[in-house]
Amino acid sequence: MNFNEAVKRYYSSPSDETLRKVANELCAEMKLGEKLHMLSGQRFFLRNGFDLITKGQKYNCRPCLSGGVKRLGIPAVAFSDGPRGVVMGNSTCFPVSMARGASFDEELEYEIGSAIADEVVAQGGNYFAGICINLLRNPRWGRAQETYGEDTFLLGKMGAALTRAVQDKGVIACPKHFAVNSIENIRFDVNVLADEKTMHEVYLPHFKACVDAGAMSIMGAYNLFRGEHCCESKYLLKDVLREQWGFEGFTISDFLMGVRNSSRALKAGLDIEMPQIMHYAALPLDLKLGKISENDVNASVESILRGLIKITPRIKHTPKSVIACKKHTELAKRAALEGSVLLKNDGVLPLTGEKRVALIGRYADKINVGDHGSSSVFAPYTVTPYEGFCNVFGKENTVLCEGTDFTEKENEIKKCDAVVLCVGSDYKQEGENLANFSKSDDVTEKALGGDRYSLRIPKEEVELIHKACAAFDKVIVNIIGGSAYVIEEWKDEANAILHSFYSGMEGGNALAELLSGRANFCGHMPFTVAKDEKDYPDFLFPSSKTRDITYGYYHGYTLLENENKKAAYPFGFGLSYTEFEFKNIKAKDGKEEIEFSLKITNKGEYDGKSVVQVYAASDNTVKLLKGFKKVFVKAGESVNVKLAVKKDDLKFYSPESGSWYLEDNYTFFVGQDCENTEEVKL
Repeated sequence: MNFNEAVKRYYSSPSDETLRKVANELCAEMKLGEKLHMLSGQRFFLRNGFDLITKGQKYNCRPCLSGGVKRLGIPAVAFSDGPRGVVMGNSTCFPVSMARGASFDEELEYEIGSAIADEVVAQGGNYFAGICINLLRNPRWGRAQETYGEDTFLLGKMGAALTRAVQDKGVIACPKHFAVNSIENIRFDVNVLADEKTMHEVYLPHFKACVDAGAMSIMGAYNLFRGEHCCESKYLLKDVLREQWGFEGFTISDFLMGVRNSSRALKAGLDIEMPQIMHYAALPLDLKLGKISENDVNASVESILRGLIKITPRIKHTPKSVIACKKHTELAKRAALEGSVLLKNDGVLPLTGEKRVALIGRYADKINVGDHGSSSVFAPYTVTPYEGFCNVFGKENTVLCEGTDFTEKENEIKKCDAVVLCVGSDYKQEGENLANFSKSDDVTEKALGGDRYSLRIPKEEVELIHKACAAFDKVIVNIIGGSAYVIEEWKDEANAILHSFYSGMEGGNALAELLSGRANFCGHMPFTVAKDEKDYPDFLFPSSKTRDITYGYYHGYTLLENENKKAAYPFGFGLSYTEFEFKNIKAKDGKEEIEFSLKITNKGEYDGKSVVQVYAASDNTVKLLKGFKKVFVKAGESVNVKLAVKKDDLKFYSPESGSWYLEDNYTFFVGQDCENTEEVKL
């Protein structure tokens, strides 16, 4: 049997049993050397590192390969990173995942996944490792921008949508980093502790949602969990992933430092060491010494084969012309429009009609689309805020003042109808920890990525806001960054505040269209903006005396509710240029789900979208997000909306029995954010 024959047999009678059988038979055709070859990345430094030095190429400039057996027609796993687009080549740069999480739109995320898959295939890939669903426990986490937010239900829905989209196009989807990965600067040695209830209800459900959506690969994490590296954790890779969830695909390590011990990793269920054979070079010796058996090798090989057999035949080869094509760049702009969140507006927005606008700040005319680490996408072009305003308002009506000192242009700026300040972060203050030796977020320090020491924007920009609000009549603050900022010291001074995240290659056009009123805001916060940095859970930095940290049950909006505190801007919050009214909210109990219905009326003069959010609380828990739906309503009109909450999503985990159960009583809440809701009875 060769690979093509195995595929034909599987698709002639597709079932889990058939998949396991043909993978087993194909594995039996392989020589031991071929099997071992399947278990590691190949020629990574030759294919990527050499070009990095000689040609100025970047990481993952072409697919990172692992395995493959020509004799039997078994394809290599051809890896591409993400998640804001395809890291290879000059691909479409979408807004970061956090911005897409703010869209609360599963259908949009599916469209983005389909576009990403096409661009992966066009560049020779068959594997996308851009489904980052690590939970945002504390906004200090440097790679917060790569995930969808702080809520496990939101993470699961968005991650599952991206998983389905990518695999429907024949590209293997890889959710990452499994698991409890949310501290960056000490990512290689931080040891996370969490009890079983917390794990199964808070930190694992979003991974299970992606597995249930069909994900055929999972990437392990760098950090330790309960004293074991995640890529060597039998609890995570076998007990939970395979035995409890029935995962049929294969696992890979995080790059270079994921594996520390070859036999321990393989026996724990880590199938492929990426991106280059290092520790797994010891597997032949491990076999001779009896540390592993050929059955252990076969188990990993068959896992890889199952993923390839099930997904590869769906692939449809696409031309390179699809890369950053107009359809995809327009989708990138739509994602930026849908994900930008309006936090405050005292009436200054929208800037309709003939307006003269000033843009001030270090990011007013700078390409700033996020981290420069493994998620970096090199788009063929990027529209800055200034360029976007020139496109919408006209260059003659747009005044640019880069930096944080507007003194020389103050008189010219005073003639403008409004001032837009572009503040926040860039790759120096937050991102993957590549070379961060600083001890603060000071932009003058030589830093590159890593966690944020402060949850406030840089002090020079706070001073800029104070000065601008004192000098000009209408000041709009555009916050650029991956997660929450504490803004209590200046939020009352600004006339309007928005969070545009890292909004991708079309972000400047999207910003201008939103502020001009050509488009309406409809994003909602995927995380809690607290009033005080102390309102978030504890965090560890390199200077911390310990590397052990306990992840508790509560964080974000659940922590604030549990402690009876109010947020500055609650989870799910987002303003619009119009006002929505929710009426006639009803709940109907069914056998497997609870159906909610309501009438939404747009009471304003602008067409707009609202996000219906359903929360549930039992007698023993705070309320938790259990359903959401984005709804378009024309100005002055009403629509009737239905959405369902699955009863399985209401269940709680019993550590004693290892099973899931429903509570006796639930209270439901429906609203436009987690704090402003209406109680609904069955």
